[in-house]
Amino acid sequence: MRVLFLCVGNSCRSQMAEGLLNKMGKGEFQSYSAGSKPEKEVNRYATNVMAELSIDISSKKPKHINEFNNQSFEYVFTMCGKEGEICPVFLGQAKHYIHKPFDDPALFKGTEEETLEYYREIRDKIKNMLAEYFKLI
Repeated sequence: MRVLFLCVGNSCRSQMAEGLLNKMGKGEFQSYSAGSKPEKEVNRYATNVMAELSIDISSKKPKHINEFNNQSFEYVFTMCGKEGEICPVFLGQAKHYIHKPFDDPALFKGTEEETLEYYREIRDKIKNMLAEYFKLI
C-alpha cells in the first residue's frame, strides 16, 4: 500500500511519518514524504529521535511535492498544524486524503534537551496516530 505524507518543509514531521510507517508496517506499506517548500536537509533533531527507535532517516533528502504529481497513492496525509501554515495540495491520484495536524517541531525554541524532548513528543504522537489509523501494533 502506497502512502504519501506531506508538510511544508519535508524535514521533520513527514520524514518521521515516512520512516515510522515503513518500519511499523513491516513491508506492507511503501511510504514517501514531500513538502511544498522543502528544506535543504532533514532536521538533525528529527534524525536523532528517529535513531532512538532504530530508524535511520539520516540519508533522506527533502523532496518537493511535484516529484509525486504523476503517481497514485492509497493514502495522502497532510500534517500541517498551526494556523496560517498552508498545507501542500497533492495533484496526483489518491483514494483517501487525510488531514492529521501536528505542530512543526522545527519552530520550537528551547535548550538542546528541551528541543529533543519536544521532537520525541511529536514523533510519538505521529507513531500513535499511525498505529491507531492503520491498526498496527
